[in-house]
Amino acid sequence: MSTHIMNLYNEPFNLIKQGTKTIELRLYDEKRQKILINDIIKFINLDNNETLSVKVKNLYKYKNFESLYKDFDKASLGYKENEIASYKDMEVYYKIEDIEKYGVVGIEIQLL
Repeated sequence: MSTHIMNLYNEPFNLIKQGTKTIELRLYDEKRQKILINDIIKFINLDNNETLSVKVKNLYKYKNFESLYKDFDKASLGYKENEIASYKDMEVYYKIEDIEKYGVVGIEIQLL
């Protein structure tokens, strides 16, 4: 079992802390390919350096975020009830070329 460090902005960090966001969305690059079920992820809040640890329950690998978004409800992905969930939101964080190269992963997490 390994521990992985990941940075998060304040809003998704707090949604995980509250237990509503249960799927962390990431590029499936070399760093994320090392994550295994039952590993620990330590999230660091970029706004205040608060930390939060979760256990990896499952890994869902996809070619792109569009496919991933179809399989999960928006709350589990970190959207509020009044927000529209769009896979295009992930293009703010990741280049389309990188998504095509590596694919993406939905990391199902559980608070520790």
